[in-house]
Amino acid sequence: MVTAKEHLIQIQWEGPHKLTDLPTLTNEETDYGIYQIYGKHPVYGSDVLLYIGKADYQTLGKRISQENWLDTNDSNNTKIYVGRLYGPQNPTNAIWSREIDLAERLLIYVHKPAYNSRSVASLPDSELQNIHILNWGHHRDLLPELSGLRWTSKLDYFEYDAYRYI
Repeated sequence: MVTAKEHLIQIQWEGPHKLTDLPTLTNEETDYGIYQIYGKHPVYGSDVLLYIGKADYQTLGKRISQENWLDTNDSNNTKIYVGRLYGPQNPTNAIWSREIDLAERLLIYVHKPAYNSRSVASLPDSELQNIHILNWGHHRDLLPELSGLRWTSKLDYFEYDAYRYI
């Protein structure tokens, strides 16, 4: 039986935006969150999820512009989706930063974008076991709901036999 308390992170996604929209993407000084980059990949094709990143202690527009997506092949067709955390109350900056970090890591691990290969290699398993993410709005190719309980080793102790647990 799973007994640890689940930690819910909700993300409201919007997009698509173009690279030329980055200067207008920022709503205020604390416009932090997570973003997805879609574009052309030489192996996976056109309009595929390339990268998931985070903007923490700097705005989404500023952080995304630092990554030189303009220098990629077919940058005119690059699409950006931005996700902002939301919930019933405003968290402290420290909690907000931690949730952005946890959400980014679990999203990368589960979806395995082509340009996040270094981050996919290892999962901070114990930190993510009780994280539950709900993606709302224009989340594009991301799963609408994902759980660290499903994607970490937390349930690996079960032995499964046909339709019953032993």
